[in-house]
Amino acid sequence: MAKTTELDSYEKRILQHLQEDASCSNADLADKVGLSASPCWRRIDRLEREGVIKKKVAIVDRQKVGLNAHIFAQVKLNAHGRANLDEFTNAIQAFPEVLECYVLMGAVDFLLRIVATDIEAYERFFFDRLSQLPGVHEVNSTVALSEIKATTALPIP
Repeated sequence: MAKTTELDSYEKRILQHLQEDASCSNADLADKVGLSASPCWRRIDRLEREGVIKKKVAIVDRQKVGLNAHIFAQVKLNAHGRANLDEFTNAIQAFPEVLECYVLMGAVDFLLRIVATDIEAYERFFFDRLSQLPGVHEVNSTVALSEIKATTALPIP
């Protein structure tokens, strides 16, 4: 488990603002959190060096770039597959369609969040790639019909 980084009230506000808009200038951010530019920059630099801020990215609307199918797949491995988790993990990391992959405790081994242009494209991905991975015993796919809430912002305590 990762070590928790101690955050002061300024750093918490910096993180809250950056999660909403990481493109704002340091001067604007400093003004919003009640600091001058230099101390604000030093705090951001520390948060980046310590890995609290992993990276700054643009969040793209998947449907506007033609990725209309959003699928959650539960994957169960057979005993041989569980013995070779690295092989499965490396293959999943190489699939650009897989946005997220989590190891689970319980009846299934992995939960994948997958995007595709449409259901037919997911079907091809499923039959040609995902189900062909060594050790895959079972895949249960659920298609998301609509999105009620999606955020990347963490609730900073």
